[in-house]
Amino acid sequence: MHPAAPLDSPPGPPRPRRPRAPLVAALLGGLSLLLILLVELEWGPLGTLDGDIARTMHRWAVAHDGLTQASRILTDWVWDPWTMRLLITATVLWLLYRRENRPAVWLAVTCAVGTLVQQGLKAAVDKPRPSWPDPVDSAHFAAFPSGHAMTATVVCGLLLWLLRLYGVGAAVWRAAVVIAAVSVVGVGVTRVWNGVHWPSDVVGGWLLGTLMVALAIATYTHRPATSTPTTT
Repeated sequence: MHPAAPLDSPPGPPRPRRPRAPLVAALLGGLSLLLILLVELEWGPLGTLDGDIARTMHRWAVAHDGLTQASRILTDWVWDPWTMRLLITATVLWLLYRRENRPAVWLAVTCAVGTLVQQGLKAAVDKPRPSWPDPVDSAHFAAFPSGHAMTATVVCGLLLWLLRLYGVGAAVWRAAVVIAAVSVVGVGVTRVWNGVHWPSDVVGGWLLGTLMVALAIATYTHRPATSTPTTT
């Protein structure tokens, strides 16, 4: 019979936490790939759902001119990709001013890669945008994925993670989460409301944007394993 361990014996070393970002990235990557395949194959149920939602929201947009004008202001100015890129540029400059070179370069490179992925997928999928006899807005280039939705998701996700990294107060964090959620959801709704995107374009932008954020966090937090020196 083994003697019981003393009550005051020191606890063992803490077990290392398994990083979540790679697992999240793998899940998001699978979902994104599935949606891209369904769009490329023109899967009937997805096309039907896209059309039903888009037609309903377009009727509402035509019938509610005031809301549509507000939607255009929000999507073309407040949540426009160039507005988001200006926000990222200001953050990068602030980090460089503080001599925080690593997060500054990481932030700039991630956003640039996200833009390249977005434009590459638009060219590869080449999905047509909705066409209406009475349009309330216009947009150029292919539809999938929504550049507005993807850019807002990448920018808001990265900035939220940086706020956590720098340990902001609880009140600031809660306010930032609300602003980010309203921005990401709101820009997606306005793109469908304005009749320039199908719902699947917006969902694709959200998925791919979140995937980019997860991959960026996994890259930033990765530390290569170091071999433990052996003694003789």
